[in-house]
Amino acid sequence: MPGAEFFCPPLGIGGTLRRMLWSYLAVMAGGALGVGARMFMTNWVSEYSGEAFPWGTVAVNVLGCFIIGVFSGLTGPDGLLVTSPLVRQVVMVGVLGGFTTFSSFSLQTLSLISNGQWLYASGHIALTVFSCLIATTVGLMLASLLQPR
Repeated sequence: MPGAEFFCPPLGIGGTLRRMLWSYLAVMAGGALGVGARMFMTNWVSEYSGEAFPWGTVAVNVLGCFIIGVFSGLTGPDGLLVTSPLVRQVVMVGVLGGFTTFSSFSLQTLSLISNGQWLYASGHIALTVFSCLIATTVGLMLASLLQPR
């Protein structure tokens, strides 16, 4: 796997297994960074917007979708930046997987429904899904604009 040597030294016998282990550890470390960033941003947004509506979750999901759009566009096969598959996995699976919060989104939506707040629940679903689709599209478009023609 090209780029794995960034995370681990040259390997001898059993190198494939060690390389795979280092890859998993690198993705998990990225996930830890993403989780920390999610906690910070969710708390920061909730501090200013209150907790009646889960604005923090919406914010991290939309931002995460935007970032994955930009990053995947810039580091894809025709992208401006050359990265290894491992770096793409660390960022997109690890960091952004830890940062975005679909499980929190689901739980908060069900909580709104169980509290009889159907309008908020519907708004949360629509706002999150459409905003994330738009943010990913805008991120991909931005990445495309940054590419040399």
